[in-house]
Amino acid sequence: MNQPLHRRLVAEAIGSAMLLAAVVGSGIMGERLAAGNVAVALLANSIATGGALVALILTFGPISGAHFNPAVTLAIAWEKGIGWRDAVAYLIVQIGGAFAGVAIAHLMFGLPLFFASQHVRQGRSQLLAEFVATFGLLAVIAGCARFKPAMAPFGVAAYIVAAYWFTASTSFANPAVTLARSVSDTFAGIRPIDAPSFIAAQICGAIVAAVLFRWFDSKPRETI
Repeated sequence: MNQPLHRRLVAEAIGSAMLLAAVVGSGIMGERLAAGNVAVALLANSIATGGALVALILTFGPISGAHFNPAVTLAIAWEKGIGWRDAVAYLIVQIGGAFAGVAIAHLMFGLPLFFASQHVRQGRSQLLAEFVATFGLLAVIAGCARFKPAMAPFGVAAYIVAAYWFTASTSFANPAVTLARSVSDTFAGIRPIDAPSFIAAQICGAIVAAVLFRWFDSKPRETI
């Protein structure tokens, strides 16, 4: 990944936008076609998101690393895989791209550009779910990067599809995604007032995963 910063930023912006278009768009389509069956809508949403993740990571990974997630970027910066100045730029374009993706999804389905979500997602169980979702995602990324780099796109997608179903929050696991979904009053939405606590839980999950894998990498002390 030797691309200049401006090309990496464009890749991150487009990838983040396409990811959110897939998440929100498939949520809208799934809800419209499911005739009130929430399980079917969630199944459609999770499969579409997983498929998009594989495609987007394979496409943009060689250019920018395909982070599409501030938590991932911050963890990689902490591991010195990217400079902090570049990381800040990544965060800005990821968030901007995420909002653009939501807007694109809304326009494709004839909805207002942005409208605040009324989908309540609060409580300790939801926050624990986001901690678990983000911890697991960062663990999968760290493990694949160390041992099976070529499998990372498939590992990430498989985990997210599964986490849609085994977490109470349906696994946002991404601060940029959380912010952008707060302005979408659709199947994938979250109330703006609930977003900050989700993001805090996500950051905590990412920190624990990063610390754990740094410990895994540490050399054991020699015994006398």
